[in-house]
Amino acid sequence: MGTPVGLRERKKEATRTALHEAAVRLAVERGLEEVTVEAIADAAGVSRRTFSNYFAAKEDALLYGDEQRMETLLEAFTARPPGESSWAALRLTCHALYEEKGEPDPQWAVQTRLARRHPTVLGRQLAHVATFERRLAEAIAARDGLPETALRARVMAAAFLTSMRVASQRWTDEQPPRSLRTLMEQTLDEMSGPFA
Repeated sequence: MGTPVGLRERKKEATRTALHEAAVRLAVERGLEEVTVEAIADAAGVSRRTFSNYFAAKEDALLYGDEQRMETLLEAFTARPPGESSWAALRLTCHALYEEKGEPDPQWAVQTRLARRHPTVLGRQLAHVATFERRLAEAIAARDGLPETALRARVMAAAFLTSMRVASQRWTDEQPPRSLRTLMEQTLDEMSGPFA
């Protein structure tokens, strides 16, 4: 009985990914202003109605990759051994994800530049990050045996995500770019004082 559900979920994920990739590709080719939901749906080979079943707007389709990276990071962090401090677990999570996935696709840099240029994308991106920051703070608090609203957990989550954002901005801006892993390590080193 578990197989049909697994297949259905894989098909849904494949559709989400196809819509995301079409949104990024079209935004790069035409500019976000010129991209419609209909064009994204056509490029992904689905109907406008199907698009609406997965995303509320073209900006959400564009940012889906970011959302997935955040989910992967949160899952990996919560799976870390309990003996590690939360800050060490966050850093080791980054190491493990880079070992597994390598340097990010250059499309991520393109997506980041698009977000910075378009207020509608940036607004949705900030909303996603705020939700993720709250969830990460809750996971840190649970790991450290603190109340859900503990200030230390909230500050640590914000500091970690700020480090990731600063490193990502440096990566997208530098010419020639250094490895994102190197930039994240440097940024996390700068931020480590209060939490190490």
